[in-house]
Amino acid sequence: MNFRSIRPSRHAKTLAGIALVSALAACSTSHDANAPTAENLAAPLDDYLAQRGDICLAMADWPIDLTEAEAGAGARHAIQFPVMEQLGLVHSTIVAVPKSTENPDGAVKRFELTDAGRKFYKPHASVVQGAGQQKQPANDFCVAHLKREQIVDVKVDASNAQHPMAVVSYTYQIDTAPWMQDADAQRVFPMVARIANGAGGKLQLRQGFTRGDKGWVAQTGPV
Repeated sequence: MNFRSIRPSRHAKTLAGIALVSALAACSTSHDANAPTAENLAAPLDDYLAQRGDICLAMADWPIDLTEAEAGAGARHAIQFPVMEQLGLVHSTIVAVPKSTENPDGAVKRFELTDAGRKFYKPHASVVQGAGQQKQPANDFCVAHLKREQIVDVKVDASNAQHPMAVVSYTYQIDTAPWMQDADAQRVFPMVARIANGAGGKLQLRQGFTRGDKGWVAQTGPV
């Protein structure tokens, strides 16, 4: 038999052409860096968490004074600071201050960070808020850091074709301060405890992204 005389049928050529087009389309999609896929959003999410994955307590300016009125009203510092002092993170002294309507005794309990506490007072990525709002402090008292474990879902809003948005749901790992294992610390910082206990797939967090000229960029506001 003369193998050179065999020609593929027209039907075979058509099938081969369809297969080639399909393969090229699949290849193009899988390598589209702008596509809102878990693969493409993993690196931007990791970058975001590396810079802003700290869980902080909004305790920026030390020392922090506690008035008797605040203590009597059960303010959060009045609940949290005694536990932090018990754990060796802060120490307190009674300081005389001018008397006022809010502070008729003319004294406050002033809390300052100890050497152990200063280990958790660190630079924290600042966020410029909208007009009239304050800028997030450059330093804060931070007690944990998040890392991505796995992206489990991506929801896309393509109403703005030029700058579509995506919301990533992900599980995470968390590195917490050792003293957060203390039962009293978990009691006075319940949100931190909840996030810590939700690591390893028990809880999912969400992060919003917008596609800009340089790829996917994390949003700093709520999603």
